[in-house]
Amino acid sequence: MAIAVFDERKCSLGEGVFWHPEREQLFWFDINAKQLLTQGAKGPCHWQFEEHVSAAGWVEKTILLVASSKALIRLNIETGDQTVICELEADIEATRSNDGRADPWGGFWIGTMGKQAQAGAGSIYRFYKGKLTKLYDRLTIPNAICFSPDRNFVYYTDSAEKIIMRQSLDRNGWPDGFATPFVDGRNEGLGPDGAVVDQEGYLWNAQWGNSRVARYAPDGTFTSSLSLPATQVSCPAFGGSDLKTLFVTTAYENLAKPSKFDGQTFFDEVDVVGQKEHQVKL
Repeated sequence: MAIAVFDERKCSLGEGVFWHPEREQLFWFDINAKQLLTQGAKGPCHWQFEEHVSAAGWVEKTILLVASSKALIRLNIETGDQTVICELEADIEATRSNDGRADPWGGFWIGTMGKQAQAGAGSIYRFYKGKLTKLYDRLTIPNAICFSPDRNFVYYTDSAEKIIMRQSLDRNGWPDGFATPFVDGRNEGLGPDGAVVDQEGYLWNAQWGNSRVARYAPDGTFTSSLSLPATQVSCPAFGGSDLKTLFVTTAYENLAKPSKFDGQTFFDEVDVVGQKEHQVKL
């Protein structure tokens, strides 16, 4: 089938989309509206936060770990109860969380960035076994955090640099050695944003300003792309009962004349199988 609208609500900055495998339900964020959104059995609904929220992982059927501008929060999606698990740059008013994803070991990786995208204000952290550890710093817009199915690599980017990096991981999921360039989008003017890896090890990257999600082979070779009717494509996720539905968020922020599609969330049926979202272990 062709790309279609999954949810007509327009997000100023759609991000952090993921499929909860136990609930068989899609969740995503509008960072600027400080909202977590979903489509459930009763239709569309959302949770309102006092801080910017941007990414999450599933802990249990009713529990999510949500990254805000100041903390990692345990959210009960049925009661709305929130518990702070740990602070996240709570003493830095100028930053907020951005892209993040659970890793195969039960950890959670989360990037931070300046609220005005200040150069070098961002970092990437890993929350693992109750401890938050900074892995990378002096980034501007950390994005594209995702993991190869063989557990050997994590991918990430600083969108401002337009290069997706690949980093080897050790047996416990920690960076091992130095990151190397995987996809260099500078010559083509590509804007790498959120990403996810399918079961074959191919990386699907949402490309901001390019109206597409691009698929890259494990060696970094471009293989295909999925075009969207929105300009600012921000984050993909695999879902559906067979993990063959690709969901994609978009954004309308800073567009002089947004179309009716900018900011909506889309889906398409694809011919490959995605990875199941990893469970966060608190």
